[in-house]
Amino acid sequence: MSAVEPGRMTEAVTDRKRPPPVKVLSGQLRKAEARRAAGGSDVCYAVKAARGATVEASLVWMQGTVLEVQLDRDSALLVDETGTFAVQGVNSIPKGRPCLSRGKYVMVMGVIQTVTPEPVVRAVKMADLSELADIHRRMWKLEVEELQQVLS
Repeated sequence: MSAVEPGRMTEAVTDRKRPPPVKVLSGQLRKAEARRAAGGSDVCYAVKAARGATVEASLVWMQGTVLEVQLDRDSALLVDETGTFAVQGVNSIPKGRPCLSRGKYVMVMGVIQTVTPEPVVRAVKMADLSELADIHRRMWKLEVEELQQVLS
């Protein structure tokens, strides 16, 4: 077993307890309500899904088009069909930099930092979906709805 720095063990254990990412649209995240996660002090967000159901999320999967990149601020601004959202931590994402060009359609998986006035997600993973962007854009809302229906 390898040695773990003090404080890192808690972080690793917390990450293992975190549920899988929930696919969301920025408009849904903007209206989400902060809540304490069941049995813990972590904050999660109640996201209103289709048909009035609620899905709890702290880790999200989002897709959108890159509007602006500010590498000096370690951030990017993206837009999906329901509005804009900010992504932080873009400089530390493996293979994330090639995704960061204005106009590219990308997937972002990350931890919710805030939801108002604009959703902000700290990126954990990014992938360039530009090659098949038309298909990804058309399917995204359906994928979001389907997963949320299963989770609620």
